[in-house]
Amino acid sequence: MAATAGGGRDGGAASKKRFDWFLPGMVLAVALACVFPGPGAHGGWLHPEIVTKGGVALIFFLHGVALSFGALRAGAFQWRLHVVVQLGTFLVFPVLGLAMLAVFGGYISAPLRLGSFYLCALPSTVSSSVALTAAARGNVPAAVFNATLSSLLGVVLTPLWIGWYRGASGEGASLTGVMIDLVVWLVLPLVVGQIARRWLGGWAARNKAKINVVDRITILLLVYTSFCDSVAMGVWRGHGLDAFATLAASIVLFFAVMFLIGWICDRLGFSTPDRIAAIFCGSKKTLASGVPMAQLMFGESPDLGLILLPIMIYHPLQLLICGVLAGRWAKRAEAEDVPPQPVPQAGLVLDED
Repeated sequence: MAATAGGGRDGGAASKKRFDWFLPGMVLAVALACVFPGPGAHGGWLHPEIVTKGGVALIFFLHGVALSFGALRAGAFQWRLHVVVQLGTFLVFPVLGLAMLAVFGGYISAPLRLGSFYLCALPSTVSSSVALTAAARGNVPAAVFNATLSSLLGVVLTPLWIGWYRGASGEGASLTGVMIDLVVWLVLPLVVGQIARRWLGGWAARNKAKINVVDRITILLLVYTSFCDSVAMGVWRGHGLDAFATLAASIVLFFAVMFLIGWICDRLGFSTPDRIAAIFCGSKKTLASGVPMAQLMFGESPDLGLILLPIMIYHPLQLLICGVLAGRWAKRAEAEDVPPQPVPQAGLVLDED
């Protein structure tokens, strides 16, 4: 299972177990926010209004440095597979989310409804999608292409979906200010990082483990500040059952998307490696980009902790289920003498996405 959460590793390394401290760290960050909310709340000595935007900029600058467009060429021409994955990520997920909210939305709070739809509107993961596809002996070049393309499309499509949803639900939130913040603190650092790749690309490749640590600590800091205001203002009172409801909804959502994408792949006659790549890329949602984007889109809301709850529950759930599936499919491929595929050094550097 440790390999499933890790990105950019070959099949041999993927089989080695190692302790992944990010998920326990996420629990610790939430616990610290519950016990010591003052430093990370608005007006606290951590100055979250500065730390948040600086952290987002750092994360996406490192994304830009690590993003290799040249490594995407091998999987760029399988357009039918790409259409299935991207429609699954940015259309099937949101539509299913809207359908579930139409049926069960009346039983949960407005912030949790927004968080549930935000989960559905997020892009796919990068590192874990590629690592899982490689472990299951799927189409790795196609996984690299789709996972990376999804992260780029999400910069535009995710806020557009959220802007539409908030307008349709009567919140009347202005999309203009959100888009300006996204351009300044997310897109611009990504572009600068891509430009700097010419000089920093080799350094990033040599220091991938250290960069991963910086990314993870920054995201954990954002998780902490995200929950501080919620705790300080008593937002969590009366929401004791929300975590269980979100867990149940996440399980239903994951399997609904997985089976639907698998059914589409079967109807289109995809090969088994293509089907594996489509399911792993199309059924997963990124925490690594989801937390910083939420800080920019909902950072002024004291309900940010509730809004982030669905993606924080969905993240470990998807790794657990996909890890089991990858092991099962790898055994089937081994029985059929399907050779393992190496993971190209493409994608983003994040291991926890």
